Amino acid sequence: MTLFRLERTVPLAPEEAWRRLTDWPAHGRQVPLTRTLVLTPGPNRAGTRFVARTGLGRLSFDDPMEVVRWEPPAAGRPGVCRLEKSGRVVRGWAQVEVMGTRTGGSRVRWTEDLSVRGVPGAFDGLLARAGRLVFGRALKGVLRGG
Repeated sequence: MTLFRLERTVPLAPEEAWRRLTDWPAHGRQVPLTRTLVLTPGPNRAGTRFVARTGLGRLSFDDPMEVVRWEPPAAGRPGVCRLEKSGRVVRGWAQVEVMGTRTGGSRVRWTEDLSVRGVPGAFDGLLARAGRLVFGRALKGVLRGG
């Protein structure tokens, strides 16, 4: 398993940062060759399932995920969303946390622990760097509202 963490501070209120971070199709729009399809009716909650499909044609794979913890931010309490990944290629989990700041903005923490089928543990460091790069770009775009 490869563990990596990203943290960002943004001028968005926690509720708005949470809304953007849990817009699953928006994540797909930020990752090249990826689209995300939500499989369960809204609103988001524990039990929400979605799949990110990455690639072109036969050179594609699905990354199915399920929300297993859903606690939106509330007055004085951070928001926490935990996803379990159960695909044939990518397995593991991701956790998104949104905490309010004193200035009215938000501090966002994205932690992910994943394994990729066929990739030996010797490549964990490289996989973590790639994860920080790809997810860092996606996080930036999603929080920007793109």
